[in-house]
Formats: sequence, C-alpha cells, structure tokens
Amino acid sequence: MALGQAFVNWLLVGSFYAAIALGFSLVWGIMNIVNLAHGAFILVGAYTAFWIFTNLHIDPFISLPITMLVLFVMGWIVQYVAINRVIRAPILMTFMLTFGLDLLIADQLQQFFSSDERSINVSYAGAGLTYGSTHIAFDQLIAAGIAILLTVMLSLFLARTRTGNAILATGMDRDAARLMGISIRRIYALTFGIGSALAGAAGAMLAELSSFNPSQSGDLTLSAFVVVILGGLGTPWAVIAGGLVFGLAETVVPLISWIGPGYNNVIAFCLLVLVLVLRPKGLLGRAFYS
Repeated sequence: MALGQAFVNWLLVGSFYAAIALGFSLVWGIMNIVNLAHGAFILVGAYTAFWIFTNLHIDPFISLPITMLVLFVMGWIVQYVAINRVIRAPILMTFMLTFGLDLLIADQLQQFFSSDERSINVSYAGAGLTYGSTHIAFDQLIAAGIAILLTVMLSLFLARTRTGNAILATGMDRDAARLMGISIRRIYALTFGIGSALAGAAGAMLAELSSFNPSQSGDLTLSAFVVVILGGLGTPWAVIAGGLVFGLAETVVPLISWIGPGYNNVIAFCLLVLVLVLRPKGLLGRAFYS
C-alpha cells in the first residue's frame, strides 16, 4: 500500500473511532459512569438508520439528525428510569447495570432484526476521489467530516453556553454545582441523552460504512474505552487524539515490514499500556478528570 493511501486511511479510520468514543467520553467525564451499554446504543443508531433507509429510502447521513433524536430520547429515558437510581452507588453497580442494559438491548435487536449481518448500499458506495494511487471514498470522507463537526459542536456547546458550563461544572464538582443552583438530576439526564445521541450518530455512520449485527456491541464499547483512555477525559478534542492513535495502530503500523498485518489489536493495546504508564491522564486529558 502506498504511503499516501495509508495516511488517508489513518485519518479516516481515526476520525470514525473518535465518533464512536465521543458520547462515551462525555458520559464518563461528567457522570463518572463507564457505560458498558454504549456499544448497544451505537447499534440501535445503526438499526434505526437501516430501518429509515429500508422503509423511507433516506440516506443514513441525511437521516442522522432523526437517528440522534431517537437515541437522545432513549438515553434520557434510560437515565431517568435506571441510571439515576445508582448514580451514587459504587462503580461496580453501574458496571452491572449498564452491562445488563447492553445484554437487554442486544437481545431485543436480535429479536426484531435477527442475527443476520445488515448493511446499507447507497448509490455512491465505492465512489470517491483518486489522486494517483490514493483513493478517498466519499462515504468515509463524509463520515470523517461529520465526526469533526460533532466534536466542534460539542466543544462549543460545553464552552460557550450556560447549559454547557453547567455540565462542565457538574463534572468537576457535583456538590459545588448543586450549591450554585444547578439541578444535578436534570444535568445528568441531559448529559446521558447527549451521549446517547452521539452514539446514534456513530451508529448511522457505522451503518453507512460497514456491515453490522447485534453481537458487535461489546467490540464497539471496547473500542470506545480504548480511545478514551488514549486521549483522556475533559475535552472533546482528546477523543480525536485518541481516535487518531487508535487508527494509527489499525492502519499504518501493521504496514511496517517486520510487524506485518494481523497484530492490530496487539499494537493498539500495547499503545494503551504505554500511555497509561507514561501519561495516565491520556494525551490531552485534564487533571481534574483523572
């Protein structure tokens, strides 16, 4: 593979991994919850986009706001009904609850859509820009652009709006935020809803870019977890950094002659251990989120 193609693949794949982890990072950083059902929420987004495309013939990228809205409502309800009841419980309780939600959602997806591989074939699949030996697929390019756009929008929302500032304040010090008149219950519901909506966006991109099935939730959650650890908590841009590092392990490093293909996961987790040893906060993580 040419160096230019490897570089393009790295940027596109890294951006997609960032999209997968963006909502996971937000929920973990603000609510201190490692949401093991995150991958299941992504799959709900993928199947929502698949259903809209199959029945209404709307491109997943165009229906992405609808998918995000569906997942926002779902996340808000899940947080209000279930997550909120264990928000102050030991972290093991949230692990058990979100893991149970993951199994429940995956089982329901299998009941409704079966365990068959699903995919969406749009008219421009495979089309793209070609410069010499370098090919940039339109669908991957659009997905990367959406991932960056969502990161920018989330960053601006958190930094420049009163609601966003309230979310950040809650993540830094919940008790101090409560004393300042912030409704922690409402902020947590909003945060989990936004995180779920971002998972829905990642699901729509997944449906556009590759095949998927209900058993993939664990792999998606694991990928999000690794990306967040690599990038750190406290800023959406850390997810981009983590996604690019993870994408490097997936696309570029295996091309080295003495490494070769087939060691993608090994390389990724070696990088994870290295970052944990040298910089426990992650590449761009902030101290008050460690």
